Amino acid sequence: MFDTLSDRLAATFKNLRGKGRLSESDIDATAREIRIALLEADVALPVVRAFIAQVKQRALGAEVSKALNPAQQVIKIVNEELVGILGGETRRLRFAKNPPTVIMLAGLQGAGKTTLAGKLGRWLKGQGHAPLLVACDLQRPNAVNQLSVVAERAGVAVFAPEPGNGVGDPVKVAEDSIAHARDKQYDVVIVDTAGRLGIDEEMMRQAADIRDAVTPDEILFVVDAMIGQDAVTTAEAFRDGVGFDGVVLSKLDGDARGGAALSIAQVTGRQIMFASNGEKLDDFDAFHPDRMASRILGMGDVLSLIEQAERTFSQQEAEALASKLAKGPKEFTLDDFLAQMEQVRKMGSISKLLGMMPGMGQMREQINNLDEREVDRTAAIIKSMTPGERADPKIINGSRRARIARGSGVDVSAVKGLVERFFEARKMMSRMAQGGGMPGMPGIPGMGGGGRRKAKQQKKGKGARRSGNPMKRRAEEEAASQRQGEGAAFGLPGAGADPGDFELPKEFRDILPPK
Repeated sequence: MFDTLSDRLAATFKNLRGKGRLSESDIDATAREIRIALLEADVALPVVRAFIAQVKQRALGAEVSKALNPAQQVIKIVNEELVGILGGETRRLRFAKNPPTVIMLAGLQGAGKTTLAGKLGRWLKGQGHAPLLVACDLQRPNAVNQLSVVAERAGVAVFAPEPGNGVGDPVKVAEDSIAHARDKQYDVVIVDTAGRLGIDEEMMRQAADIRDAVTPDEILFVVDAMIGQDAVTTAEAFRDGVGFDGVVLSKLDGDARGGAALSIAQVTGRQIMFASNGEKLDDFDAFHPDRMASRILGMGDVLSLIEQAERTFSQQEAEALASKLAKGPKEFTLDDFLAQMEQVRKMGSISKLLGMMPGMGQMREQINNLDEREVDRTAAIIKSMTPGERADPKIINGSRRARIARGSGVDVSAVKGLVERFFEARKMMSRMAQGGGMPGMPGIPGMGGGGRRKAKQQKKGKGARRSGNPMKRRAEEEAASQRQGEGAAFGLPGAGADPGDFELPKEFRDILPPK
């Protein structure tokens, strides 16, 4: 959703890099470009004005003029201000002291409330809660059936005593659900209310009556992130008519310009709490303003990637694999390779995972064209092998490759390519397990790595001499210092480096389509 905005900002900041000092005209030009980028992203005009004013005020101050790397200091300021307009700190759900906690969902028809109720229920279940979905949308045709189906897929309970389709009293259903939850020991009640195609008095009155009947601990306004400025207008109407405590953005994976996400928290004074970024029930998580700002600026979202991996990978299995690799590369077999690949697949779309890595903005087109079915083809090839071939792929000769290709429905060249990539991956993983780091990438602190490159650089620089001219020597030292400081934004070496200079290791490049 933020691809266009990210590209515009990246181009703007690229013009700043390499400048030792920023003049007032440089900052004015940068502010102008940022303003245009935000307006094109459909951000509300009052939000844009306040944002640009704050950025300019800070950029013209001492924190930039006295900085060793003023260009990256400007990027740091923009990042912090983006976090601010997105809501600042992450807002958590408030749970009732005496269960059940009541969460009421409100919003327009088509915003995705019913599906989001299932996503929220599944997310809460994963947090150790026992949620109950309540069908209070009795006007929309088949809304009750839809909620029942979603609840079944999410693995949570549903309370739907009325058939809907215009039959039943939604206020009474909401009241009865609280007693039902206490009786069956559900600790969270999620009330799905009716919506309309637009704001009207009847919808507001019904939502207010349900609110008064169940006294919810949280009222969440569900907004379609793709409707642009109308999202802000609708949010203000709901805030004034019914009131809400937090915002949930649905359809964040769409191709709209994303201005609603950057405007709604600032305009309404209510923070974004959750974001839905896909059609699957797992495509839902808490909204972190700092991580979203990092994504917009092309710096990835490593923390979310780590959290996703922690939820998917078993610590016990990871330790067993590490001990295997420590014994030697031959211990790692195609069965282990398949198991690891299937674990990664459980984390979700590979293109989304790659998009969370820093510097991937320059490879967005390749990532979007990534064929997710390639993983399934690889799994089919491995499963067509005998146990002996998986344990020792070196025995796979021409006739075996032909048999495996026929069994998996691929070309012989695909089987050969997989085996070759496996040997490369095994070598890489063995080296990492022994503290050697990943080929093509700098070493991880405390884990070794980058040793060959470091030794090569030391060897290359062994005969380097400093100039005898004091002025020339000083210029060389300043240039070297600037190169070292390059990418030191936010206190992280390389955090602000030009994404275009980021190079993936060969093992990752193999699965991406050519440029």
